[in-house]
Amino acid sequence: MNEERVLVTGGAGFIAGHVIRELLGRGYRVRATVRSRKPDLDGVEFVQADLLDDAGWAEAVAGVDHVLHVASPVRPGPVANEDDLIVPAREGTVRVLRAARDAGVRRVVLTSAFHAAGFGHPHTGHVFTEDDWSVLDGPGMDAYGRSKVFAERAAWEFDRGAMELTTLLPVAVLGPVLGSEISGGNHIVQRMLTGQMPGFPDIYLPVVDVRDVADAHVRAMVTPGVDGERFLIANGPAIALKDIGATLREHLGERAARVPAATIPDEVVRTTPAMRAFVGELGYRKQISNDKARRVLGWQPRPAEEAIVAAGRSLS
Repeated sequence: MNEERVLVTGGAGFIAGHVIRELLGRGYRVRATVRSRKPDLDGVEFVQADLLDDAGWAEAVAGVDHVLHVASPVRPGPVANEDDLIVPAREGTVRVLRAARDAGVRRVVLTSAFHAAGFGHPHTGHVFTEDDWSVLDGPGMDAYGRSKVFAERAAWEFDRGAMELTTLLPVAVLGPVLGSEISGGNHIVQRMLTGQMPGFPDIYLPVVDVRDVADAHVRAMVTPGVDGERFLIANGPAIALKDIGATLREHLGERAARVPAATIPDEVVRTTPAMRAFVGELGYRKQISNDKARRVLGWQPRPAEEAIVAAGRSLS
């Protein structure tokens, strides 16, 4: 058993569940925050703490060597008031950092998102790297993306003293489901499997396997010399929705019987009110470099096909 103790925030979440499993597999002692207290499991101690409340955080970080801040109070989707997303995201991040700093935690790994780097930019052949930040008022940028920018910037601006900080920016996360939560990426796969997509517009999605995201968190926690660094966590270039569907049909057989094979012409997307949100993304395949994570962290992601198939099998 590794004597180091690691706190994982948002312990009931999709990514956090896989992070906890990865840590346990490597022998770490794990503490996890949840919004409603639950009994401890073998190797995992649960502590009640909410990102929107100071209560519980001193207990959560007590005696902890590292914090993997995976929890987020917000999810993608429409919102009437942007502050309902931005304020909790920013204040929750600072709340965790303050508690960790005051407790003498050595390093925090913050789960940001590609939304904080690769959105709102002109559609060119630009290859996104860790130097990029999303444009707050750019095309295709929404309240969720802005909340991710504000939260990550607040983390970098926080006076953390001797505490180290590293951020990870995963793209759409797919893979096997451990609990009840379905991530944004897996939600797309679920919609395909349940026949909620009549066809595929010419849209591309960058993906990464949740197991590789968990591995990246642990690598960012233990790799020397990564204080102050960001890492894009992506399998590679975005892949077409129609290719995701084809992969599901090929590997899942009858379980993928409702996955469409048809494509939706661009003109139909442009003239259908329910699809107009996709118009700006038609035909645009984002190029994303994962060179830094590979080189510095020694990270080796699975092929996208593995993530797609694993997601499909766990959802069907």
